[in-house]
Amino acid sequence: MTRRTTALAAALSLLPLGQPVLLGSTTALATAGAVLSTQAAHAQSADEFFNRGNAKGDLGDYQGAIADYTKAIEINPQDAAAYYNRGNAKDELGDYQGAISDYNRVIKQYPNHPKIHDAYNNRGLSKYKLGDYQGAIADFNKAIEINPQYAIAYKNRGATKELVGDLKGACEDWGKASSLGVQDAAGWVRKQCQ
Repeated sequence: MTRRTTALAAALSLLPLGQPVLLGSTTALATAGAVLSTQAAHAQSADEFFNRGNAKGDLGDYQGAIADYTKAIEINPQDAAAYYNRGNAKDELGDYQGAISDYNRVIKQYPNHPKIHDAYNNRGLSKYKLGDYQGAIADFNKAIEINPQYAIAYKNRGATKELVGDLKGACEDWGKASSLGVQDAAGWVRKQCQ
């Protein structure tokens, strides 16, 4: 049962048995209105926590941002952006496993989201930082599969390929990233791929 249905059922339960709906309905309707307005306040609060988390993240207060994103998620567990941003904040603090967990949630819950390639890329970066280079490459591959013009994923995959000894593959990825506008990738090509 949804919260609205539950609220309406609770309000209707306040009506005296055997009475016409119009008699005593003022109290029941007032109660239903109060419950529904509380639900609207919760939805608004989720947005407020999310926005406050963004502001804290912008200021470098990643612990505070995580706390606010967590509150937003508690209120609205379906909020993909809150999981994604919380994953980013966890990554900033070096909690790579926590970040991966949040990115996993986004990927599992919203596989067709138009920006899902960002979640794969960021999960790949967290795996990279944990030394899971093959897992990172798999995530960068998926990000590129979803969005073949995703320059940062090429750059990241190239850096990871270099670490596993695939300089030829790294140079190809950096060349692609460079052709898509990533300036530092062009420098890597000039330094290491000539």
